[in-house]
Amino acid sequence: MTFRDATLEDLPIIVEIYNSTVASRLVTADLEPVSVESKLGWFHQHNPDFRPLWIVLDSDKNTVGWVSFQDFYGRPAYQKTAEISIYLDEKYRGKGFGKKVLELSLEKCPALGIENILAFIFAHNLASLTLFEKFGFELWGNLKNIAELDGEKSSLVILGKSLI
Repeated sequence: MTFRDATLEDLPIIVEIYNSTVASRLVTADLEPVSVESKLGWFHQHNPDFRPLWIVLDSDKNTVGWVSFQDFYGRPAYQKTAEISIYLDEKYRGKGFGKKVLELSLEKCPALGIENILAFIFAHNLASLTLFEKFGFELWGNLKNIAELDGEKSSLVILGKSLI
C-alpha cells in the first residue's frame, strides 16, 4: 500500500468515497451527498508538506481511499496539532486497510511537524473508535448530543494522541 498526494483530478473519487458514507450516519455529519464543487475550497486548504491530502493505493495501484490532515483550530499556537480523516472505498472496508492506513499515516506525522493528532468520531461508530484506540488514541473530549441524525441525538468523541 502506498500514499500519493491527491490532485484536483482525484477530487471526484474523493467525493464519491466520502458520499458513500453519508447514508450510514456513522462517519459524517453531512445528511446529503456533497458535490465536487462544494469541496474545492477544502481541497485547496491541503498542502503536501504540512496538511496533506493523500490518495491510498493498493499494490495494484487501485484507489483504496484517502487520508487528510487538517488544522485543528486555525490559530498559530495549534500548528503542531492536526485532525486526521480516513475514508475507504466500500469494497476495502472491514478488511484491515484502515489499520494499515492509520499506521502509515502516524509514521508520517513527524515529517509533517505534527506532534498531536486528533480524530473526531461519532460515539456510535464503534469500529472507528476501536481502531483508533488500538493505536493508543485516548478520549480527549466528548461533545454530548451535538449532532442530530435522522431525529436522533448523537455525540461526537474527540480522540487524541501525543506523538512526542
